[in-house]
Amino acid sequence: MIIKRYQGASEMEAIMKAKEELGKDAVIMNVKTVKHKGFRKLFKKSYVEVTAAVDDPSDTQKDHGNGTGQAQIKETIPMNDVKMAASVQETAVAQDTEVPRTSAIEERLDSLAQLLERQIQDTKEEEKEVLDQNSKMVKLVYEQLLNNEVTEENAREIMSEIDNNEKKLQLDDLLASVYQKIVLKLGQMKTIELGETKPKVVFFIGPTGVGKTTTIAKLASKYKLEKKCKLAIITADTYRIAAVEQIRTYANILSVPIEVVYNAGEMQQAIDKFKEYDLIFVDTAGRSHKNEEQREDVKGLLEAVRDYQQEIYLVVSATTKYRDLVKITQTYSDISNYRLLFTKIDETGALGNILNIRMLTKEPLSYTTFGQNVPDDISITDAQYIAKQLLGGNE
Repeated sequence: MIIKRYQGASEMEAIMKAKEELGKDAVIMNVKTVKHKGFRKLFKKSYVEVTAAVDDPSDTQKDHGNGTGQAQIKETIPMNDVKMAASVQETAVAQDTEVPRTSAIEERLDSLAQLLERQIQDTKEEEKEVLDQNSKMVKLVYEQLLNNEVTEENAREIMSEIDNNEKKLQLDDLLASVYQKIVLKLGQMKTIELGETKPKVVFFIGPTGVGKTTTIAKLASKYKLEKKCKLAIITADTYRIAAVEQIRTYANILSVPIEVVYNAGEMQQAIDKFKEYDLIFVDTAGRSHKNEEQREDVKGLLEAVRDYQQEIYLVVSATTKYRDLVKITQTYSDISNYRLLFTKIDETGALGNILNIRMLTKEPLSYTTFGQNVPDDISITDAQYIAKQLLGGNE
């Protein structure tokens, strides 16, 4: 029996080639579409390959001469056609030809089985090399995240979502995928918007020394000068020396009214005084997350204006240690729907804590500040910039 393979642009073309060479009695044993691998697949089209067989007249003479009934294979059957070899006997019976003896077919199948085992072993080794290479690149990116102070837990979560088992990864593709996942983790930014009813009261809370007062001055300048909002400022920061004078100076420069309050009762009166304004910014005193009394003062101020639309911004520094940031956010865990505002991102080379706290609290990000200049050194948090920095964009 003669077994050969033929290739063509289509199945019909390949079959016609087989019939032309082997004759009309040729039996088509297998048809498959072959796609080019690697870089060539971009430039070369796939083709069709058929495996055809026909009885060899010389086999019949040998069968009568020595009684073996063994056909000669002119070409090795491809490995993925191993099942077709087992059907040779059935094909011969269907065409009323002489059936090769069982021992001959068993020998062929044993040979094919050995080749198949070798091919499987080679494939496993290739897959192992790919997985090893993928693992090295994934580890490299993982360590880059750790170097930028992303926590191990968050870094693992991000990298675990990368599919590195199916194909060989390219470093650029891996970085692009991780970059996209970081951007998604950082989420949609939420910033100050004018309310449907007046006024909207915007509270700025957080620990001492993070730059709340300067941040308020920057935002007040943008909304007063750029968006032409009618804006007032209330300060409850009466604990820090010269805090009132600092915010009063900014208010005078911007020509916006300012009120100083000492308790929740005075807060209500001050809000009523500015009820026709678009925005009221409230500067609270810096509170220690360890001081229960001070935390209660903040809650009292918030409750005093519950009849008005309000937004709350938790102002924290990007330079603060992660474990301290965790404690700070836990302090305000009973305050719902606040927004995260990070200051001093120009004073640290690692922005991992922005991602860490966002993933921990699930609260939206808003603004970031990066200097003392009023009103320039503030912007809406740029998720793409942070993602690039976390992946080594600052190096």
